[in-house]
Amino acid sequence: MTKQAPGVRIDGLTVVYKTPAGELPAVRGVSLELPPGSITGIVGESGSGKSTLALSLLNAVQPPGRISAGSVDIDGLGDVVGLAGEQLRKARGRHIGYVFQAAQNSLNPLKTVGKQLLDLGRSHGVEDLRGLVREAKDLLGRMGLDGARVLDSHQHELSGGMRQRVGIMLALVLNAHLVVLDEPTTALDMITQANILKIVREVHDERGLTTLVITHDIGVVAEVADRLAVMYGGRLVEQGPTREVLASPEHPYTRGLIRAIPRLVGDIDEAQALPGRPPTLATVPKRGCVFRERCALRMDVCDDVDPEAILRGRRTVACHAVAVKEHA
Repeated sequence: MTKQAPGVRIDGLTVVYKTPAGELPAVRGVSLELPPGSITGIVGESGSGKSTLALSLLNAVQPPGRISAGSVDIDGLGDVVGLAGEQLRKARGRHIGYVFQAAQNSLNPLKTVGKQLLDLGRSHGVEDLRGLVREAKDLLGRMGLDGARVLDSHQHELSGGMRQRVGIMLALVLNAHLVVLDEPTTALDMITQANILKIVREVHDERGLTTLVITHDIGVVAEVADRLAVMYGGRLVEQGPTREVLASPEHPYTRGLIRAIPRLVGDIDEAQALPGRPPTLATVPKRGCVFRERCALRMDVCDDVDPEAILRGRRTVACHAVAVKEHA
């Protein structure tokens, strides 16, 4: 049975973690749509909540964290926040593929890749295990690897780029059509990064996927994503078509991220680091704009009132200064 690329609708999602100071939000009130067949990139600094948001798509936030509000509705599955037990286990792998940050962390160092593949097949009740191996070899071959050799290898016998491709294979081999890649190019050299991004785009197109890419590198998003969402302090501050957002960013944080990118030509001093530090779980403001401490456009209203996401053409921006400009 051929599956179609599913659409995903995240609505009002809040994820909290239990701490000595009480339950603190790592993700707060996030609403985001992943159109069927699209590649969406979520970008933000460490601690922005982007990986927690990605794990919510699998309902895989681990204690002391929990999803406290909102929904994650996936075509063909319904609201995964309400799934549990066997239903949830079957959804992972068969419907949702996940490539974890640092792929070696999801590989067992004591087993060959092939044995882990068979374990995966058995755990999901795959009857034709030989067919599963053929599919894995085919996927690895399309990513430029010798499938038979890779399946006979332990993870320490593979390079970083090879392990990353194994992670992509394991996410897709059960025919998932929604794929989440968490920091797919971290710790890879520039040439390997470029190869992995090319593979992500090709596999996405070939298999008709809906893809979510999580990254701190805005260049990765520029390379592969159709849509871009920017997170800061657990909030979604700007989202829209990638080219539009990069060409004319509206939110001061998005502008700061782009200004901080070193240029290949011209004055190296043109790249300007964002002042200050991103907030931690304990220092994220409980009310008002989460970016205000680092923002050059800060106003009195930013201290007490959460900025609402306003629609500007094909994108949304959550910023009081942008809202004032809109009504000026």
